[in-house]
Amino acid sequence: MPIDITMPALSPTMEEGTLAKWHVAEGDDVTPGDVICEIETDKATMEVEAVDEGTIGRILVTDGTENVKVNSVIAVLLEEGESTEEISDISSSVAVSDKPAPSPEQNPDTPSSFPTGKEKPAMPAPDLVVSTARSEPPQTFEGSGHRIFASPLARRMAKDAGLSLSALNGSGPRGRIVKTDVENAIQNGIQAIAMPTPAPSTSSSRGLPGGMGANEVKALYEEGTYDIRPNDGMRTVVAQRLTEAKQTIPHFYLNIDCRLDNLLAARADINASAPKKDDGKPDFRLSVNDFIVKAWALALQKVPDANATWAGDFILYHHRSDVAVAVAVPGGLFTPVVRSADIKSLKQISVEVRDFAIRARSKKLAPPEYQGGSSSISNLGMYGINHFSAVINPPHGTILAVGAGEERVFADHGKVSTGTFMTVTLSCDHRSVDGVLGAQALNAFKQMIEQPVMMLV
Repeated sequence: MPIDITMPALSPTMEEGTLAKWHVAEGDDVTPGDVICEIETDKATMEVEAVDEGTIGRILVTDGTENVKVNSVIAVLLEEGESTEEISDISSSVAVSDKPAPSPEQNPDTPSSFPTGKEKPAMPAPDLVVSTARSEPPQTFEGSGHRIFASPLARRMAKDAGLSLSALNGSGPRGRIVKTDVENAIQNGIQAIAMPTPAPSTSSSRGLPGGMGANEVKALYEEGTYDIRPNDGMRTVVAQRLTEAKQTIPHFYLNIDCRLDNLLAARADINASAPKKDDGKPDFRLSVNDFIVKAWALALQKVPDANATWAGDFILYHHRSDVAVAVAVPGGLFTPVVRSADIKSLKQISVEVRDFAIRARSKKLAPPEYQGGSSSISNLGMYGINHFSAVINPPHGTILAVGAGEERVFADHGKVSTGTFMTVTLSCDHRSVDGVLGAQALNAFKQMIEQPVMMLV
């Protein structure tokens, strides 16, 4: 009996994704473990391996198709002795949608990492259906709801170029927009640029597009006043999550200064004593950030009630310190999680964070690597920022914003001295971490930073 290959869920909260690329074609034989395709989410590109042995009988979703629902059929695998005639009509279509799947509250079968106590309302949008059983082209809707037919490749090319499909003339069957139409529009100039719809605003400033009409915005674009860059999936998700965080999480902030002289001396000694590899280079090299991750992880163990996250009707108190580290990438950021950082050595933390950073920049992190955790660290000290307040990354209960280490003059028992200090700011979710708890955790962190030998005890 033919086996349906379905769109996998790469994380508990994934509802849809993009089928970026097939590594097999119809008629190819596959065995368990063979990579058959690549799936993109808003933050990662993952390879999908075959689970069963057989022959690819039919591919239902082409390269580049976006918004493919989880668990919908993307291909059919034939077992030995089977032919394409045995593929049923049920296996000939796949649902593709711009609308999020029902929330866990609406669909009890939807998995959830933990209850939030508040579900986001689904935004209404029309469903799209692509079928290989007939020549019906993919559909999309823009503006007033006019139905637009376009191939998946054409839609992706238009999105990348910032073109509105509603402004293009399709040359394919039934007016379908195809690759050539998008290429011609790009060559003919900016007439088909998708202009942003201005949000209602009382502002009359010409410097703010939200306060102008569409024609005025377009005129300024043509004058070269600014460029228009469509938001990709990552930027959209970052915007949604951080907007929700600031609107729904009651933030409060605590600052403290930490002296770094002992830490810098310890770091220099450890790096100088690192064993050499065959090529003569050190086996490892600790950064100040590695000490910060370790110190914050231990601080959360010293004040366990601060190692907490809000979960609606209850608070989760974490046994281990799973600390996320913000990694900037073009168009957004990742927060890969160093699991059980409190029991890992500085060397282990250093190797893990470096690996996360390299794979984050190429979008090769697996979703479980950047989901979960109880707290985050955002370090902008390397960019010369000496003080800032970070936005909590849900579901975390806290985030530690780290500034630059700088030489300062200070009073030392009646004498004027100098030392290297950094300012850190702890953002707390007041629902789960009160002021006293935040202050205790921050003071425990300061003790670890100023007496780094305590991290080795």
